Amino acid sequence: MKVGLIRCLQTEDMCPASTCLKVMKEKKLAFAEVEEDIEVVGVNTCGGCPGKKAVTRAAEMVKRGADTIALASCITKGSPIGFPCPHADQMKQAIAKKIGDTVKIIDYTH
Repeated sequence: MKVGLIRCLQTEDMCPASTCLKVMKEKKLAFAEVEEDIEVVGVNTCGGCPGKKAVTRAAEMVKRGADTIALASCITKGSPIGFPCPHADQMKQAIAKKIGDTVKIIDYTH
């Protein structure tokens, strides 16, 4: 599995994505059922509210080999401070429309 990770711009200054990367490496939580090796192809932010840049950034990671886009838990669950993105569903739908149905989208990491 080759993963492109999209994270929240506003959370970036307080979270170094270490838990997201750790659960991928250890194949836990959202990655618990992954049997193949996991390679991180890229890590980027949504670009800030309302997350429009996440669409082109996800597409660029797919061009660079990602077969899976993971939306970090800061976007969908509000980790670490409890403020999920109000645009998370719309962002996910726009990404799916842009990259097609051959690329898997994971809506959280931990």
